[in-house]
Amino acid sequence: MDTIGSPLLWLVFAGVVVAALLVDLVLMRHGGPHKVTFKEAGWWSLGWVALALAFNAWLWWHAGERFGAEAGNRIGMEFLTGYLVEKALAVDNIFVFLMIFGYFAVPEVQRQRVLVIGILGAIALRAVLIFAGALLLAKFHWILYLFGAFLLLTGIKMALAAGKEPDLEANPALRWMRGHLKLTDGYHGNAFRVLRDGARWYTPLFVVVALVAVTDVIFAVDSIPAIFAITDDPFIVLTSNVFAVLGLRAMFFLLQGMADRFHLLPYGLALVLVFIGAKMLLVDVYKIPVLVALGVVAAIIGATVALSLLRPPADKPSPP
Repeated sequence: MDTIGSPLLWLVFAGVVVAALLVDLVLMRHGGPHKVTFKEAGWWSLGWVALALAFNAWLWWHAGERFGAEAGNRIGMEFLTGYLVEKALAVDNIFVFLMIFGYFAVPEVQRQRVLVIGILGAIALRAVLIFAGALLLAKFHWILYLFGAFLLLTGIKMALAAGKEPDLEANPALRWMRGHLKLTDGYHGNAFRVLRDGARWYTPLFVVVALVAVTDVIFAVDSIPAIFAITDDPFIVLTSNVFAVLGLRAMFFLLQGMADRFHLLPYGLALVLVFIGAKMLLVDVYKIPVLVALGVVAAIIGATVALSLLRPPADKPSPP
């Protein structure tokens, strides 16, 4: 498996991620669990993006010094493109989180805890899937076509489902938990389970964390093949993925009051997946340059965000 990941690069990356997580856990939770304001979430979101771009700039410089300017430019552009793709797809992840939190009426002070668990789980899961995917691609080139077809079909399915409210009642994981576990009606502070008459009862907080974990798995399966269309280097794939996931919690609180304003974004994300899937299917016929791919993805996301703001969604009828 070819990679630029030297021991120094892996050490720097691990140090930055651990330090960032510690700072996030200490500062964002300063004063105990609390409702995160829009201003606070905005500053944190800017900080996470700035950290990712700073790492990108350092990687660009380091690769240029080590492999030459042309290779440095290519590696820097691959990271930036992968980061943009993963950051955009993370927005769809947030929309699902919002639906889950609203459905279970998760208290504001508990949302941070659920998101922290979800982010740590997402990082671990993606690391496993990325290295497994890199090993498979190194041995079986045809898997690239399988990834491409999967992304193409996923993009079409996402476009057809855009604008429709997901039916959480039909979620297989939720139905299984309701059928096999004893569930309490209300929350019990931070507890995931409580004892009643010697039996274990699981709280809604446990159900929410479980559904967030299932969502992480689903979106990881979608997003990881997408970045393999940009590069097959596991170091770039993992680092761009992790930096996109790190800012997920702040982005959630930034978007939770604005989700309806970006009503056209799911169509843009679907188009991004279709484009990346087609790019993978055509890789042996015509390899689309990374700079072109970056421009196309940025244009699609930017256009759908702008159109969403210019054409506000129609008011939904009030439920009876």
